[in-house]
Amino acid sequence: MANNGRTMTEVPLQQLPPMNTMHWPPGLPHHLELPQSSLYYNLEVAATRYPQRPAIFYYGGEVTYARLKREVDALAGYLQQCCGVVAGDRVALFMQNSPQFVIAMYAVLRGGAVVVPVNSMNLLDEVRHIVRDSGSKVAIFGQELHAGIAALLGNELKHGIVATYSDYIDAGTDLPVPEVVTASAAGVAGAVSWCEALARDLPPAPHTTGADALAVMPYTSGTTGAPKGCLHTHRSVMHTAVAGPEWCRTPKDSVVLAALPMFHVTGMQNGVNVPIYAGCSTAIMTRWDKRCAARLIARHRVSSWTAIPTMLFDFLNQPDLDSHDLSSLRILTGGGAAMPKAVAEKIRALWGIDYVEGYGLSETMAPTHLNPTHRAKAQCLGLPIFDTTAYVVDPQTLQPVAPGDVGEIVVNGPQVFLGYHNHARADATAFVQLGGRRFFRTGDLAYVDDEGYFFMVDRLKRMINASGYKVWPAEVEAFLYGHPAVLEACVISCRDAHRGESVKAIVVRRPGHGLEAEQLIAWAREHMAAYKVPHVVEFRDSLPKSATGKVQWRVLQEQELASPAAATR
Repeated sequence: MANNGRTMTEVPLQQLPPMNTMHWPPGLPHHLELPQSSLYYNLEVAATRYPQRPAIFYYGGEVTYARLKREVDALAGYLQQCCGVVAGDRVALFMQNSPQFVIAMYAVLRGGAVVVPVNSMNLLDEVRHIVRDSGSKVAIFGQELHAGIAALLGNELKHGIVATYSDYIDAGTDLPVPEVVTASAAGVAGAVSWCEALARDLPPAPHTTGADALAVMPYTSGTTGAPKGCLHTHRSVMHTAVAGPEWCRTPKDSVVLAALPMFHVTGMQNGVNVPIYAGCSTAIMTRWDKRCAARLIARHRVSSWTAIPTMLFDFLNQPDLDSHDLSSLRILTGGGAAMPKAVAEKIRALWGIDYVEGYGLSETMAPTHLNPTHRAKAQCLGLPIFDTTAYVVDPQTLQPVAPGDVGEIVVNGPQVFLGYHNHARADATAFVQLGGRRFFRTGDLAYVDDEGYFFMVDRLKRMINASGYKVWPAEVEAFLYGHPAVLEACVISCRDAHRGESVKAIVVRRPGHGLEAEQLIAWAREHMAAYKVPHVVEFRDSLPKSATGKVQWRVLQEQELASPAAATR
């Protein structure tokens, strides 16, 4: 993939060592011939092949592939003719899992524009940063999220389309439906209703988007605190959309359960792009509900489900789980955190299948690694997938290390992003040239065993993984400094029996302020997404600093991990 003129570190290395592929999935090629077309074309193919097949099941409602394409085209026409969207424009997508998310995403792609997915848990200041940084002038959002975007309408955003989820459900369904889904339509000043936009039924211009055009710009936070947009083309998104079902041998008549958030690359790929490429049906959940998930699996004969470990912990903890026929499940994949051996064994005993763990990032549009389904290893990232080269290197010298030695994962492949939007300096440190090839530095520490499997050890980057959500301490610190009583703040991780890791803030108060932990946590809930809010606050008189005045967060992190309280929290 081209470097687009961005500078990067070049490491003197004449030849890369061969990767260990002794346990490559039998019968699968090492190279995939990718479609040289846009993501929208996948929908066009599916709608042509299976027009009456349900593309979406949604709380009793159904959307066929023919209807899905028809509404995608109508919304694309509205975006072009009424909102002035042209090829390359950014369009913010701020909504929860729903048929509207799928339709909106493909309408943006149909118009040749770029999808900017926004975390539905974000609050106004966080949304404002993404809208401004991406240059989005149009947003499509769920009505329940209006507080996080209304102030931008007519200012940063020139056009808004507001969706009501209840438009697509069956009001008489016996499924447990979240209140946010049953809510009736509520107008938002400065925005046009979803139904009104579709009712215009405006034809879009001819679709001429190619594989190398920008398609999606998911935002990921970095050590500088401000979230950065990852530039993905139709080609890079297509790779994992094609690779996933090929690797897992997913049949075209599969039914997928989409419970992970679609604004996140894992949920977007496995809940939107993979099913559409394969022409599968998808049962969509707006909010996680273990009872609803069990009913959906039984009712729609769900065969493929991507879930994080904490989701499965909750799902398996149902007293009446045995009353549901879950025998249709054939593929269960996930990642974000290691699956405990005891839970993996329970899954095997219940359904006769393995939990297939994988590894990927926003920068790689989900997986670079997956466990082979015929020989999965527990608590393991797996093997580099089709056309993907990955090594573990010394973080200082960037030379490949021997099997069993710990180092940083670097990866090269068609799914790796072009770079960060407007962050050439970040690109310079994010990429390295090895053996004449461009590799992305993941910042994750791992080792490779003698069979070529990758195992996560730690994170070189300063990140907290709370139930699969990535929390960057510098971003949380930046918000905490907005409180008038906070003089200094350092954010670290603390152990959490349920979430794996949680956010802890160590704070120095300004003189004369009697700030209490509960007050700061309550304030944080009003200023940042819930998963970023500190669960624990500790006050100190001062923070340890280096000779250059930098807060020594590693010292505080080590103290936390060594404290007796950390083991019992």
